Amino acid sequence: MSGFDSGSASTIASPAQSALGRLGWKPVAMLSGGLLLLLVLGFLSLTQGLAHVSLSAVVDALFSPKDVQEHHVIRSVRLPRTFMALLSGAALAASGALLQSVTRNPLASETTMGVNAGAYLLVVVGTIFFPAALHQSPLPFAVLGGALAAYASYALGGGRKSTPVRVAMGGMIITLVLSSITSALQLLFEDSTRGLFLWGAGSLVQNDWSGVRFVWPWVVVGLLLLTLSGRRLDLLEFHEETARSLGQKVAVTRAAAMGLSVLLACVSVSVVGPIGFIGLIAPHLVRLSGVRRHSWLLPIGAVWGGALLVGADTLSRALSTRVGELPAGAVTALIGAPWLIWLALRSARHAVQSGGSASGGIALGMNNRNIPYFVWVVVFSLLLAAVCIGALMSGTTKMTATEVVTALIGVGNEFQRSMLLDFRLPRLLTAALAGMALAASGHLLQSSVRNPMADPSVIGVTGGSAVGAMLVLVALPQLGAGWLPLGAVAGGIAAAGIVYACAWRRGLNPTIVALVGIAVSAAASAIVNLLVIRGQMTLAPALAWLAGSTYARDWPEVIQLAALVGAFVPAAWLLGRKVDLLSFGDESSTGLGLPVRGTRLAVGFLAVLLAAVAAANVGTIGFIGLMAPHAARLVAGASYRRSLLLSVLMGGVLLVAADWVGRVILEPRDIPSGIVAALLGAPYLLWLMHRSKRT
Repeated sequence: MSGFDSGSASTIASPAQSALGRLGWKPVAMLSGGLLLLLVLGFLSLTQGLAHVSLSAVVDALFSPKDVQEHHVIRSVRLPRTFMALLSGAALAASGALLQSVTRNPLASETTMGVNAGAYLLVVVGTIFFPAALHQSPLPFAVLGGALAAYASYALGGGRKSTPVRVAMGGMIITLVLSSITSALQLLFEDSTRGLFLWGAGSLVQNDWSGVRFVWPWVVVGLLLLTLSGRRLDLLEFHEETARSLGQKVAVTRAAAMGLSVLLACVSVSVVGPIGFIGLIAPHLVRLSGVRRHSWLLPIGAVWGGALLVGADTLSRALSTRVGELPAGAVTALIGAPWLIWLALRSARHAVQSGGSASGGIALGMNNRNIPYFVWVVVFSLLLAAVCIGALMSGTTKMTATEVVTALIGVGNEFQRSMLLDFRLPRLLTAALAGMALAASGHLLQSSVRNPMADPSVIGVTGGSAVGAMLVLVALPQLGAGWLPLGAVAGGIAAAGIVYACAWRRGLNPTIVALVGIAVSAAASAIVNLLVIRGQMTLAPALAWLAGSTYARDWPEVIQLAALVGAFVPAAWLLGRKVDLLSFGDESSTGLGLPVRGTRLAVGFLAVLLAAVAAANVGTIGFIGLMAPHAARLVAGASYRRSLLLSVLMGGVLLVAADWVGRVILEPRDIPSGIVAALLGAPYLLWLMHRSKRT
């Protein structure tokens, strides 16, 4: 150990000399290559737009401008947009590099840690409640939201003891919660937030130089300070004991680096909206060349980040002439998702080889009570019945519990009976059955992936279902809304197919399944944004479905859903013994005669079918599959079959309650039950964060 410390000290003493000595001209070559690429892409970006401009016209406009419209468009609209892409890309790349160093996690970035989602939420809050203050200074809103989200993701991931899968999944869940709150605000205050959808997907549109004038001092000064502080930042790569032995205050350096990373990302978000994956791709491109010293990594990464974002914006404008204005953030997500899959496979392989936990080390204790199991079944069943009666009593026409019961058995008032049977009961049964399906799916996924934070939304199934449904609405509108459930099921199965195909060669390792699912979810979200913008006329029904709603359900849909759930849930129960064996670990399970990969594939496929069936009927509803299995295991213990039954009952309770609250809280307006479920799940998530960190 002493030899390692002395070597570290000598290396840190002269970082620039060490970098050049070991890397030769690689840093200079990477910097030169990035600058050349940036120059080429910058000129190309000036030629792209609704009106094509030749390269010679661009050169004339830059070096010998004339008082003609073409030159005014280049200098006043396209040139500020290109410079904004450069500055935003540089800021995001530096932010990602710092986050990866602080967390020592190759998957950390402003996207995967929820910084973009937090900043976006606070900007929406400012737009609604403090429009004057937001217009005057949007940066504080974005910084506060991004900082809170980054801290929550870091804490959920386990802080300094985090692993890549913990931080990535924690950031994904934080992003889902914040995005749901943002969606709720946008639906409730539609007039105030009408112009934020395109910006929220990451738009580099600039009408003048005001945005560039605001951003460039922050980015340039920030990068200069960080580059000069490269020696201190290098210490974040070492273990804390080594750094302390060198007399460094690691906690101060880590806090300052985390703060600067959030600030740089939020400077970009406050002007152009949340643009993802630049902070993930650019630092890794530089590190792959062997450059790791921050005095080189940060400026080179900034150049490559700028080049990547300028290239993505150039591509979006090249396609915009055919499909309409495309947000640059959606394009970077489509580019970044395959990169995230590659990084997930790479980091998971290293984690497995080094003996890391397959599940990323996330574990929750079970609260086994001295209460008989059948008592819990009765309690959960009565709770479901009570919530159902309460939901049937509520609406524009209030009813008592007695009136509900008498109407259901056919002896009540004819009007009340008709209202219940034709409107309220089909909606309630749809919510209950879909909640049961989502809960069973989450229970199966958590058992298959061996990670208690697995959920159909996190694994990518819900995102795939959203893409399938949107394709039916936008690309094939002639099929009609009746084909939407089939599209949702096909999309969910396709997304799961990608996840399991990537993980198959590695034995369906739980870590790889979880991380690839996160990447697929990110790509699905980008595709949905593109389809929503492309659809235009179908925007309203698409957003209603994507928010997760049980509105206007009828008996044929209820019968179909009941038949599928009635078939799939018993099948999940029959897998009980095999799923219990999965909890022992791959080696132990194989020694007990269990075909681990085949069992995990069967369990995952059944979970996908359940989630896709639920999504086809109620849209993209998250967190039911996360919360219900936890609640069941806390009282039933680790037994798969016992907790599955309670999980199914709790799933029905949660979604019926969410639908009930969404109907009555702002009556007569309906809040989609998916948003309510996410809002109800946020406090539970905070408790889960605390418990997971403690255990």
